[in-house]
Amino acid sequence: MSLDQQKHLESTYVMHTFGRSGVEFVGGRGMTLAGDDGREYLDFLAGIGVCCLGHGHPAVVGAVRDQAERLMHVSNYFYIEHRGQVAALLSKLANGDMAGAAAIVSALDAGDADALAAATAPVEGEQVWETFFANSGAEANEGSMKLARLYAKRAGNGGNTIVCLRGGFHGRTLETIAATMQDWLQDSFRPLPGGFVACAPNDVDELRSIFDTLGGEVCAVMLEPIQGESGVHPLTREFMEAARDLAHAHGALLIADEVQTGVFRSGMPFAFQTYGVEPDIMSLAKGIAGGVPAGACVAKREVADVFRPGDHGSTFGGSCLAVAAAEAVLAELVRGRYDERAAEVGAYLSGRLAGIGAVTEVRGSGLMVGCDIAEDAGDAHDVVAAMLDAGFVINATGARTLRFLPPLICGKDDVDALVEALGRVLA
Repeated sequence: MSLDQQKHLESTYVMHTFGRSGVEFVGGRGMTLAGDDGREYLDFLAGIGVCCLGHGHPAVVGAVRDQAERLMHVSNYFYIEHRGQVAALLSKLANGDMAGAAAIVSALDAGDADALAAATAPVEGEQVWETFFANSGAEANEGSMKLARLYAKRAGNGGNTIVCLRGGFHGRTLETIAATMQDWLQDSFRPLPGGFVACAPNDVDELRSIFDTLGGEVCAVMLEPIQGESGVHPLTREFMEAARDLAHAHGALLIADEVQTGVFRSGMPFAFQTYGVEPDIMSLAKGIAGGVPAGACVAKREVADVFRPGDHGSTFGGSCLAVAAAEAVLAELVRGRYDERAAEVGAYLSGRLAGIGAVTEVRGSGLMVGCDIAEDAGDAHDVVAAMLDAGFVINATGARTLRFLPPLICGKDDVDALVEALGRVLA
């Protein structure tokens, strides 16, 4: 079927919620996507940070194929393979314990059940993180907010208000739109669920004033360590520390929305680790299963344990297929030390972008990078279109801002090709 035929079908039968570019992708391998016309494109968007190991990675393809042949879905009323292993890996990674995560991966690779039991057993004094598996970032955030409010009711201060940051983004459900403090996303869907209050990012004084006013009414502060959809804006260490300290001083929790920043993208397993500020709950999705829909709400055991059977659930969350893919992805990321790779190549990408004359500012961490372009360089969306014509997939988050979320397999030669083409387009 031709691209024109596909456009006609979608314009007739698919809801018009996306403005799509005029390309139909039909295949991919590594950093490269293939169009229906035979053209190839270097992918610096990775499905908005989803395809963290690129396209067609053999470990992910093999895990999904093998699992689909055996069992795709039962229900969460039963035990299945891989789910506990993935949760254990997430716990080790949340603690920054790469050696512990590597021991789990080694046992998985060897198929040694005794070694796996030993590697996954918590050592004395270790913080255990428990996981609820969802299908998306919005669902992971919904679970995080529900858990925070339930914790406040059963073990905390009894508050139900969540402080969120202007310019943040937490999803498209009504509850997560209510937590996304951007009028253009909210106005068409009012009235929205209540219980949210806005704070300017990196404004410690405003955050302190909110707690001075509301005190025990606040059950959580929810934030992205690096705001993605607003143009890759990192929070400051001072603000992250203040959010944690003020929340804990008032019996509230800190929630880190790591949907876009997590799973090794920032140069650490999770972006909160680049600040040295540990949340009580974090939300994951996007790259966690390399392209298979999956999300996770991950919380410290003392917080997670307020959930009881019936408090939360999901038909498809943590399905056989999703956790098999997630195990393959996390194992490969640990095995290949992609935290170090993302940090190194990301720093190279930022440096090369900063050398382009029309680029006025570069922001981000690891392989989550945004750059602003000068007004005389044109609209960023036009730049994205021109780069697509040149064979590169990138993204714009506003009229002046380009965003880059390449697969974590991205190399310096890929960066060089991108920067050479972008320099020509911007000139």
